[in-house]
Order: sequence, then structure tokens, then C-alpha cells
Amino acid sequence: MVPSIPESRVRQLNDAPPNPRGAFVLYWMTAARRARYNVALERALAWARELNRPLLVFEPLRCDYPYASERLHRFIIEGMHDNAAAFARAGVTYYPYLEPSRGAGRGLLAALAAQAALVVTDDFPTFFVPRMIAAAGARLPVRAEAIDANGLAPMRAAGRTFVSAYLFRRFLQTTLRPHLIAFPRENPLVRHGLPPARLPRAVTARWRPTPTAALARPETLLADLPIDHRLGPGFASGGARAARRRLAAFVTDRLADYDEARNHPDADATTGLSPYLHFGHLASHEVFTAVAEHEGWTPERVAPVADGARTGFWGLSRSAEAFVDQLVTWRELGFNFCAFTPEHATYESLPPWARRTLAEHADDPRPALYSLEQLTRAETHDPLWNAAQRQLVGEGRIHNALRMLWGKKILEWSASPRAAWAALLELNDRYALDGRDPNSITGLGWCLGRFDRAWGPVRPVFGTVRYMSSESSRRKWRLRDYLARYGQDRPR
Repeated sequence: MVPSIPESRVRQLNDAPPNPRGAFVLYWMTAARRARYNVALERALAWARELNRPLLVFEPLRCDYPYASERLHRFIIEGMHDNAAAFARAGVTYYPYLEPSRGAGRGLLAALAAQAALVVTDDFPTFFVPRMIAAAGARLPVRAEAIDANGLAPMRAAGRTFVSAYLFRRFLQTTLRPHLIAFPRENPLVRHGLPPARLPRAVTARWRPTPTAALARPETLLADLPIDHRLGPGFASGGARAARRRLAAFVTDRLADYDEARNHPDADATTGLSPYLHFGHLASHEVFTAVAEHEGWTPERVAPVADGARTGFWGLSRSAEAFVDQLVTWRELGFNFCAFTPEHATYESLPPWARRTLAEHADDPRPALYSLEQLTRAETHDPLWNAAQRQLVGEGRIHNALRMLWGKKILEWSASPRAAWAALLELNDRYALDGRDPNSITGLGWCLGRFDRAWGPVRPVFGTVRYMSSESSRRKWRLRDYLARYGQDRPR
């Protein structure tokens, strides 16, 4: 029967039944933009077999989403090019649609769904995606399902949120074992046994599919689109092939030293995988599999304990355990939080103790006040912060350790905690390739107390929110090469 994936990953969006006369099963690809390790694709294939219908994979890219820019568009288009090749090899009909002008794609999903037997889409808990799929599901005339392909554990498995990584880690340690066995298939398209779907002519005449050859030249496609053309490419190319190359290089060259080197910007020892995870070009299952195979790991090595400790549970090397804790505990904590907290992107979502202490110190004198424009242009008195901001604007990333300091200083230099939160979201979501993500929401929130506890002594501006300084960071981290590359401050 249909399931083929755990029902805990399936969320029904409406009460409509499948249409037995539909021409195809429609997979509306919005977040898990890949052909490998994709449980949403598996679900769509299972429905296609059950209903004896071909599968149509529809991957659109609208041009009016918040922060739409050449940087973000190009990364997604490069992934679409890889997907076109993967589905062509498998004989599955793929319909990439690049919206040429604002609103041009309106009605396209409805037109496809009108001829579909059933619609499967991706479940993603933040940005505009939850509102979009909820609204679409309510209007679609056939059964519509949102499938959680985000992490090793289903993001709603706990049924609640957690106030700390420790508590979430302990929950995972008691519940994750079955999910380590029920991994998605590496390539669900192998011997899928389905005929290709026929694209409706009336649909493609109005909404022309983007040719594969055009997807290979994103700079040409981008030229005339109504998006932000001031923001060029980031530090990495998009797509599943680039993602796998970066993953292989990390596991081979950097994993062994990850635990010791990751906090030193000079070492540049971070993975660079977060944009691929964010845009769905890479699955966390594939990342975990690569690490496990490199370590010779099997599920039997998992410890029979649930003490919430950061090490010792997985039965991996120290560096691999540190990395997997980031990949699984911290990443999936963000998905859990956003899935169960509708207002997760608001200042009010911060923990009550943090909002209380920040309110008590909201009127404290600031050592400096900078406007959003000054922050954007890295025009502060702090060379280290300026370097991190330049990396963000220029490359679409900030070194992971520096991102914490970067966020703390924005709190210190903003007129109010609420203004700081707004600036954090604006800067990160506009410029970072991995922005607009559950990990962005929770990572930025950590700078203001989320998933943390009160710290003493009480400090101006921060109250009991954890404090960080550039001076202590310079003593802790190796920064000479990093500052030489990004710290080109001019006298002011």
C-alpha cells in the first residue's frame, strides 16, 4: 500500500480524495529540491504506483518572494539544472518553471492540479512556505499531502518544543533509533516502473517550461528578471552535484579536525553545507550516511543511554560526534521549534526570561548606535565585526563562530532589543545563502537568549543574556588570515 515512508512525516492538507481519473500524480517540489534521499519523492512515487499513474515533478521558482536576488535565484536555478538531468536519466517528466514577471505564474499550480490524481509537496516550517502550502491545499480539488523530508527525525515527532538543546538531545537519544534504520532510498528513481507523464498543452502554452539548456546559463535567465541585481553570486554554486562534491571534500579533508578547528576562522574548517541543506539540494540523511560510511559506523554502535550528553551517544570519533551533534541536534531543534511555534520569527518568540531582562535594560546607554545602513556597509568601530559583515554581504556566509559574536554586537549597538531582532533578520535573510531557514531563526534567537540560560554578572544592555566581546574572541580564535582577507577597514 501507499505509505512506503513513516506516516509521521505525512501531513494531509485537505479532505479531498484522490481523483481516480487524474492524468498523473503531481509532485510540487518547493523545499526538498533534489532527486536523492527524498522521502517526498518516494511518497509521490508510491502514490503513482498505487493509482497506476505517471509522475509529474513540478519545480517552480517565483520572482516575488522576500529578498529575491541574483544570489538566491542563481543557486536555485543551478539546482534545477541538476534536477532536470536526474529526472531525464530516470525517464520521469520534469517541469521547471521560472516565473518571468511578478504574478506570471499565478494559476499554474491550480491548472496542473485540475488534471492531477493527487498532489504531494514538501513540508517546510518557515519563511512563506507554510502559508503558501496551507492556502494551496485548501483550494486544490484533490488530496494534497505535505511531506517532511527535513531531518533524521520527523520534525513533529516530539509533539512539543524544547527550551534547550540538552533536553532535545535527550529526547532524540530515546526516540531516534528506529529512524536510523528507516532511511530514505539513496535513489528512489531506480527502476521506478512508471511511464512518463504528458504535460498538458494548454498549460505549457501559457506557462512555458524553462528549457534545460537555458538552466545551464543562469546569468542569461537572470538578466531580465524583476529581482535584486545588486547582489551577486555567493561563495558556492548550487545544485546536488556541487553539494556532493563539497560533502565528499569535507568528509575526506576536514572531518578529522572538525572539533578542534571549526571555531577558528583562519582554519576555514566549517562544512559549507548549510546552503545545500537549506535549499534542499542535499539531505541530512545523505550527509549522515557519508560520515557513517567514512567512520565504518553501524546503528549497533549507538549507546543505550539517554543522558543528553553531547558526546558518547553515536559511537563515532570525537570530531564526527561534534559534527553530527550540529547536523542532528542543533539543526533539527530549529525545525522542531518552527514547526510548533507559528510566531517563531517574531521578537515575542524569545523566551520570557530573555525578554524580561532585555526590557529591564532597554534604556541603558549603548556604547555606540548604528543604523541598518551603517551595519550593512560594515561602518562600525569594530574591525572584527566589520570583517564578518563583509563576508556576509560579499559571500553570503559568516564563519559559524563569528556569527554568534556578530549577532551579539548588533544587540549592543541597536536602539532597542526589538530593533536588534529586526536588523538580525534583515541582514541574515537578505544576504546569507542559508538564511530564511529554521536554523537562521533559532541561531539568531540564540544571540538574544533562545535555547540558553541566564548568565551573570548582569551587564548593561544584555542584562543576564550571555555576553560576548570582540576582545575575548580575538584571544580565543585564530583570526590573522581571516582579518587579512575581510578586515580591510579604512580610517573614518
